[in-house]
Parts: sequence; C-alpha cells; structure tokens
Amino acid sequence: MTSAPEVEANLTMARVLLERARAEGVTLAALPENFAIMGRKETDKVEVAETPGEGPIQAFLGHCARELGLWIIGGTIPLRVDNEPERVASASLVFDDHGRCLGRYDKIHLFDVGIPNHDAPQRDERYRESATVAPGSQPTVVPTPFGRIGMAVCYDVRFPELFRVLSEQGAEILSLPSAFTAPTGKAHWELLMRARAVENLCYILAPAQSGIHPNGRETWGDSLIVDPWGQVLSRVAEAGPGLAVAEIDRTVQQELRERFPALSHRRFTIAPPSLNLAD
Repeated sequence: MTSAPEVEANLTMARVLLERARAEGVTLAALPENFAIMGRKETDKVEVAETPGEGPIQAFLGHCARELGLWIIGGTIPLRVDNEPERVASASLVFDDHGRCLGRYDKIHLFDVGIPNHDAPQRDERYRESATVAPGSQPTVVPTPFGRIGMAVCYDVRFPELFRVLSEQGAEILSLPSAFTAPTGKAHWELLMRARAVENLCYILAPAQSGIHPNGRETWGDSLIVDPWGQVLSRVAEAGPGLAVAEIDRTVQQELRERFPALSHRRFTIAPPSLNLAD
C-alpha cells in the first residue's frame, strides 16, 4: 500500500486488496505497518488513535475478516496508551475468520535514527518514533490454523534476539508489517528478511508500504513472502498497491527442520529481558 493521511481512503484501498486476495483463494492476509494512516505529521496518528476493542479501524478489520472469511494480520494501528495522551501503541492485531481479535503485539523497537544521504547531506533523514509511540515489551506468538505466528514490526527486524525468543515460543511464521525508508530498504530490506527466515527456519510475511506518500516520505515497498530456506516465494516489486501470494506448506517446513535441525543445535538460550522502557 501507499497509505495517505485520510483513514477512510486507506481503508477503502485495503478492502480492495483484501477482496483481491480472497478471490485468489487466500485464507491468511497481512497488511503493512501504518496501513490506516500515514499522516502529514507524526502526531496525526495520535489524533485518530483508538481504544483497544473499539473504533472504526478495528471494526473494519473485524468486518473484513468475517465477511471475506479471512484471517487478517492488521499491519499496525494506533491504540491509546493509559496515562500517555501524547503517545500511542503501534499495535499489530490478528483477527480470525469470524472477525474476532485473537492477538495483539505492540512494536518494541522504535525507529529513533538518523539516515545519512551521502549524495546530498542536506537531505539526511531523521526519525524519532518514540516521540509519538510508546514501546511494547512483550513478545507475542499467536496460534492459528496456518501455524504459530510470531509477531514483529519493521525496525524489530534488526534485533535477532527478538526472533530467537519467538522461535523458542514455537513460531513457525513470522509477521513483519513494515514501512521501511527507501535508503535502508535499498541497503538491507531483503537481506534482513531472508536472514530472519533462515536463522529461525520460519516463513516470513513482510507486507510493506511503498512509494512516495503525501507527507513527502518515500518507503521502499518490495513486499515479500519468504520460505524457511530463505527463498523469496512472492514479491510486489513495483511501487504502489499490490498483492503477493504464496502457499505456506508446513509439511515441507517440518521436513526441513528435521533434516537441517539447526534450531536444536543452539548452545545458548534467549529469554525476554526485564525491560525498563521509560524515556
């Protein structure tokens, strides 16, 4: 998707893509990070934030899941945070095909970085996601008929210890809705997605924002589905809205894990730290 500041228009486009997916026989669909709003300014998402379990974006996801008979990973949406009116949770929600929300993951690693532009230093990109987003703290794995889905979002992909925790919690599929910048996407997007798939012998679902948004930001796109051997099964290479479709074969995955038992050869364990996430 190339999401814009207008929530209603973004939901309309998401519905079109979900309907296309269902027409192609899809039963599990995933939307990108910030699919419902890419504001002109970062505080715009705070203004449309919803209470957990209520609001038009969550209702949209539930209705689409139920009406189309789809499981849907709802990219990320802004949800209100107790006692933090200036910040929201960047929450990825999982809805079953009856429209019930069965899982929630709040983005843990926030994008507070400066990206140098070596060709034009005056165009360096700087981001401080933590100014408007409160970080999550809990790794999340959601049981589904397709396998156990380990949840992550965008910048999380650079922290392999999170994915080791998800793997130890039984993840078979990794969900990575993203809005990668163009410079970092060009350098690292496919590399990181394939690495996380190979390291954990998991499928990767990586739906991404794509193109130039009304706020002037350019996102890399290249939505990917990657198999546990690191092969790209499907991608949306062109800019703008599109659909990647592939089959998840858990029998092949299990056979691979048995023949190549790297996960059982690990000599170190990873446990979720006791996080102190105060600014």
